[in-house]
Amino acid sequence: MVKKIAFALGLVLVLSILLLGGCATAEDGADTGTSTIYMIVFLVLLAGIFYLFIIRPQSKRQKERRDLNASLKPGDRVITIGGIYGRIESLREDNVILKVESGATIRVARNSIAGKQEETS
Repeated sequence: MVKKIAFALGLVLVLSILLLGGCATAEDGADTGTSTIYMIVFLVLLAGIFYLFIIRPQSKRQKERRDLNASLKPGDRVITIGGIYGRIESLREDNVILKVESGATIRVARNSIAGKQEETS
């Protein structure tokens, strides 16, 4: 993720140097329409880069979390964000009752479930 952001920022820097370098102030009555076109192209490219490297991956992660939250059912083995492993005893709209290895039950927020554990044979 960090590499993608660094790449995007580097690309923005290179594009800004290339495009804005040609947008110098017009002298001696030169045409300023070209510099406006370069600026518009730069802004469109910048928006596209932000979409590809920041907005799209974030919305993909949110969709995966919603799908995980919707697919939870009693009996699933899960791990919480805090690192607690347990088996789902019951589900409510906003919380989950987990049974941990010691036999104790704990109540955690439904959004704190990080993922399902894979069953080991």
